[in-house]
Amino acid sequence: VQLQASGGGLVQPGGSLRLSCAASGSTSTYSAIQWFRQAPGKEREGVSCIDSTAGSPYYAESVKGRFTLSRDSAESTVYLQMNSLKVEDTAVYYCAADRLCSNRYFGFWGQGTLVTVSS
Repeated sequence: VQLQASGGGLVQPGGSLRLSCAASGSTSTYSAIQWFRQAPGKEREGVSCIDSTAGSPYYAESVKGRFTLSRDSAESTVYLQMNSLKVEDTAVYYCAADRLCSNRYFGFWGQGTLVTVSS
């Protein structure tokens, strides 16, 4: 599976961004897509995930109510709509793919896109 993440940038606190993760290859087998983020000096954390088994996407507590994960009808692109952004959302965001969101490790990774929330 090949993943291409895009959509990062500089935004003021309270603003919005939409990240995209375009997947190609064996997407029917590895249909779970998770967004991770890593801020400077911090551990990587899972932000949101969607797969073929869950009824709705998973969200980390820190982003619930602000971020929305969706997938296009062809299931080739996953979008992370980020609203009410906070300074603490600043990080490099990565999308990753594997079979299930419950996987402890994800085997396929995109290149990352930088989100900077600053006034």
